Amino acid sequence: MTGTAARYLYLARHGEASPDESELTDAGRRQAALLGQRLRGIPLAAIHHGPLARAEQTARLVGEQLGTVPCRRSEAAGDYVPYLPTRAELPPEAADDWVAFLDQFTAEEREQGPGLAAQALAEFTGPVAGDEPRHELVVTHNFLVGWLVRAAFEAPKWRWLGINHANAALTVIRYTPERPPAVLLFNDTGHLPAELRWTGFPPELHV
Repeated sequence: MTGTAARYLYLARHGEASPDESELTDAGRRQAALLGQRLRGIPLAAIHHGPLARAEQTARLVGEQLGTVPCRRSEAAGDYVPYLPTRAELPPEAADDWVAFLDQFTAEEREQGPGLAAQALAEFTGPVAGDEPRHELVVTHNFLVGWLVRAAFEAPKWRWLGINHANAALTVIRYTPERPPAVLLFNDTGHLPAELRWTGFPPELHV
């Protein structure tokens, strides 16, 4: 009879992208290579990445540092709104800003996101079948990292909002049989020099 084993989920936001988001910048390529070097020694079974160019390029550059780890495209690892809260769900002091932020997304993006978010939970979270722990990397976008961290803490669904993840930073969640998920690491940029941390974020968020 097959048992269940722990899953170690490594989450990384793509490297810095060009203004039109069609490719990584030079800084983004450096970030991706350094992330790959950080992950050397981790027995990754797969690198999953979203369909957009900035995620695919980041995954490829990470993979170049790791050798033979297979890269797999996944729609569930893409860039989408995972959950659209009502105004009543949001904290009153933040509701106006977040409603205005969410209003910029198209009806199609609003409709497709929740299904992809559910698929991401099914694909990437929870213990795995078998007797050996499994280590997987998902190269994705800010929203999905926030969604999966929120889910690990069993926080309200709207709480993916306001969770910021830096380019090429690393978050690790462990899913162990018969235990709640554990966020072992969040938004770690220790592998990046200071000038490559928090690219694209306003100065008040730089830490």
